[in-house]
Amino acid sequence: MLLTITTTHHPATDLGYLLHKNPTNLHSRTLPFGQAHLFYTEATEGRCTAALLLEIDPIGLVRRNGPGGFPQAEYVSDRPYVLSSFLSVAIARMLGTALAGKSKERPDLALTAIPLTARLVMLPVRGGEAVLRRLFEPLGYEVSTEAYPVDEQFPEWGMSWYLTATLQATVTLGTLLTHLYVLVPVLDDEKHYWVGDDEVEKLLRHGAGWLATHAERDLIVRRYLKHQRTLTRDALARLTEEDQPDPDAQSEAHEREEENVEAPIGLWEQRLGAVAAALKAEGAKRVLDLGCGEGRLLQRLLRDRGFEEIVGVDVSHRALEMAAERLRLDRTPTARDRVKLIHGSLTYRDRRLAGYDAAAVVEVIEHLDPHRLAAFERVLFEHAKPRVVVMTTPNVEYNVRFEQLPPGALRHRDHRFEWTRAEFQAWSETIALRFGYAVRFLPVGPQDAEVGSPTQMAVFSRG
Repeated sequence: MLLTITTTHHPATDLGYLLHKNPTNLHSRTLPFGQAHLFYTEATEGRCTAALLLEIDPIGLVRRNGPGGFPQAEYVSDRPYVLSSFLSVAIARMLGTALAGKSKERPDLALTAIPLTARLVMLPVRGGEAVLRRLFEPLGYEVSTEAYPVDEQFPEWGMSWYLTATLQATVTLGTLLTHLYVLVPVLDDEKHYWVGDDEVEKLLRHGAGWLATHAERDLIVRRYLKHQRTLTRDALARLTEEDQPDPDAQSEAHEREEENVEAPIGLWEQRLGAVAAALKAEGAKRVLDLGCGEGRLLQRLLRDRGFEEIVGVDVSHRALEMAAERLRLDRTPTARDRVKLIHGSLTYRDRRLAGYDAAAVVEVIEHLDPHRLAAFERVLFEHAKPRVVVMTTPNVEYNVRFEQLPPGALRHRDHRFEWTRAEFQAWSETIALRFGYAVRFLPVGPQDAEVGSPTQMAVFSRG
């Protein structure tokens, strides 16, 4: 059983401080099921890799009684050779401080997102690669896998459910370890120990901040708690009671709150006009409006017969209802023929979004948590892959020109970030290079010689 964690953060050897393990030493510990060893396969300023190796004693597991015993009670098993809940125990016992997101020597670094790559060798995944991606991609990871045949001598038997998975993300080390601690047993859909009420507490503690809003929350909870109905119901009830953002409430407040700030310069209308003009200039006929909200852009596009098919997508049911009312879809057959509304998340791959000429993403990305941006990038630019993407986002530099906006405040309480012009351009150029697009930038709204325009727009195009 092998897990490696690699970073290229400079100096990369700081990984030793984060793991609380000196790169020059071998670190071993006896666990109830065998031995755990942590060592470094490389340790330079440019790149550092730590390996966590587990040696499972299958005979000892069978003979052992009590909570740490082996439930299958078989001498011949895959458990000594695959990653499973034993890894979670090893992470907690060997890397407990790092799992908690703490570092005595580098406390600031422990709270800093750094480039990390985790490689999990021989991971049992019930449901295959699709389940692996559904669990990790929404959390911001780039996922790649290596599959194995059931038997190399008999390829007709097909592929096994074992994978070697590589996960890449810019996150804190504590975040990475937390996700592995929870999700490796979920992928395996098995645990080697008794699951009781304390497991609910562990799940809620390690799932804080991400599990309640994960689209696969129910699957994660059910598998983590070994399908015990009472425990599953308890955990789900407590998760749904948490103070989570309500997408319907957010949607109703979003455009109004932001419009109040931007009203003096009529920015909303200028923004919609600029996006519609850019789409038309690119010759788009079949258009997606991702994060369509109440349907303002949809309404504008519907007026132009050049747009033959228009699809609005939003995570809020209420927003889609309001868009339908705005467009009078229930009583305007011609509108129904050209417009379709879809409920969906922008951080999950959706085959319904593929094949369109263009996508508009108007004042949306700033509402995404930064760790979800990577999933959004792949959903849009790799999987949906429209020929053109027109995207707008606030220019935070311009905020000083809004008199009613307090110093340092963002334009909307739900904004997770607002970028400067340089930040937006750097992100856009990276995306364009990575996914094979060209990108150009256009200002939207009145130009200020010092701080630029209030809205920044990027037009991505390929082919």
